Amino acid sequence: MSLFGSLYVGASGLQTGQNALNTTAHNLSNVDTKGYTRQQTLLTDKNYNLLSVNPKAAANQQTGLGVTYADVRQVRDSFLDQKYRKESGRSAFYEVSYNTLSEVESLLGELDGESFSNSLNDLWEAVQELAKQPASSVTQGLLIQRASQFVEQAGNVYSALSKYQDNLNNQIKGQVDQINQYADRLFELNNEIIKIETGGIEHANDLRDERNQILDALGRYGNISYSEDWNGSVNVKFEGHTLVNATQVFKIGLDQNSDTGFYTPFWQGDAKKIPQENGTYRYDISNCKVYDLSREISTACNTDVGSLKGMLVARGDHRADYTDLQDADAYNETVSSSILMNVQAEFDNLVHNIVTKINGVLENAAEKEGPPYLRNEDGTIIQLFQRISSDTYDENGQLIREDLSAGKENTLFTIANIVVNPDLVKEPTKLGFIKNDKKEDYAIAQELQAVFETKAYRLNPNVTTKSNLIDYYSNIVSQVANTGAVFKSIYENEDTTVSSTDNARQQVVGVSDEEELSNMIKFQNAYNASSRYINVIDQLLEHIINTLGA
Repeated sequence: MSLFGSLYVGASGLQTGQNALNTTAHNLSNVDTKGYTRQQTLLTDKNYNLLSVNPKAAANQQTGLGVTYADVRQVRDSFLDQKYRKESGRSAFYEVSYNTLSEVESLLGELDGESFSNSLNDLWEAVQELAKQPASSVTQGLLIQRASQFVEQAGNVYSALSKYQDNLNNQIKGQVDQINQYADRLFELNNEIIKIETGGIEHANDLRDERNQILDALGRYGNISYSEDWNGSVNVKFEGHTLVNATQVFKIGLDQNSDTGFYTPFWQGDAKKIPQENGTYRYDISNCKVYDLSREISTACNTDVGSLKGMLVARGDHRADYTDLQDADAYNETVSSSILMNVQAEFDNLVHNIVTKINGVLENAAEKEGPPYLRNEDGTIIQLFQRISSDTYDENGQLIREDLSAGKENTLFTIANIVVNPDLVKEPTKLGFIKNDKKEDYAIAQELQAVFETKAYRLNPNVTTKSNLIDYYSNIVSQVANTGAVFKSIYENEDTTVSSTDNARQQVVGVSDEEELSNMIKFQNAYNASSRYINVIDQLLEHIINTLGA
């Protein structure tokens, strides 16, 4: 190679050294930048000029053209990325479940300084006092007072559970909106990355960092998979359905139930539009729901991934009551997996049994003794608890939905429609408990005690052990606490896995000050060496020119 050609070799060293120093400086300036991935300069030699071919020699005679940088790549481990995103999604699922159980346990144990268990025990104590003096106006008044407190506190607990259900529902909407925003941004990043990388000259590494951060966030919301096309765009699937590809974004829609207000996520592009009379349309989402919540929740099937699914499972699909416990198959299909619906149904079942059994005792005693014992002036039997209509009206007072069960028999008592008999609240002594022969009715007081003491109630169809109504509530609380402990253990284990995986990932993608400073010294020396090399060639050229000129 000529001396002039050697100058190009030196120049390639200067250029490559400068680029490597720029990359190192970029790494150092982003040491504390969240989501930044360490970049690495890959050096390679340029093409060689062939001078001669000698079959007898070990190699051909050739001369190099210098050094160049082959690539400035992100240093990532795709395996660790996939593991982190899957495990962070699973951790988020169990975090939602654990937090929900913790909130439910708090609502059951203490609400505005009043414990429901206290109101239950107070009602039981009032029944015991009544058994001592059934005809006493004091014990009768105490029973009515405690019954009113019991109904009020039961309504407060159930209302609090329902409000938390609504809170989860609002969070579901927020997460779906965020997922759609992420999808839009991924699509924009794909286009920007393609524009930069199409020429094959450079990589859009900073844009790829943002894209990786979005994939990390999406991994917490649900089960994702992804792959990169040849042109640099990424295709993302969410719960097995395409969310983003190189040409399109597939949005998740929300179908709101008109009765409950609960949202159901569905794939908008797959839903059938059904025209309505008012010129609008609704979606038929029967075959395009994002989640099949009838599938078993298990790690083996990867059905326990994502905070969005965790919220949907915890919330359930309706306000549960005692009727949801009457069919074992229906219970296991729709209620058992939902934390809130399960507790709602069991709690309502407790209140329903107390109310109906007490009313049943009064009704049996009245029919056995005959009029006018425990009768109103119109001859109807006096009930301690009554049922109110649950008709729904709009803001103009027009009936939206009629409570078709109103006026039917006592089996339809739920927390939502129970009140203490207003007549007894005004005049507790209407109970009397004086039989037609003018004797106190101790038998009815004993039957009321038996309502609370008889072990005839199961928490749900999957529980075989029976308990009395006094222990029933504590069994609900214990069940919630025990389940919460299980979910807490799973969540903590998953969180440990996520942390260890992220630590391993940071060892790869994170910027080390010491390593980058070492690289800076190395590339600076390489730059200086190229500069010295050019100076030597320059001196040789100067010497030759001066000599020849002489």
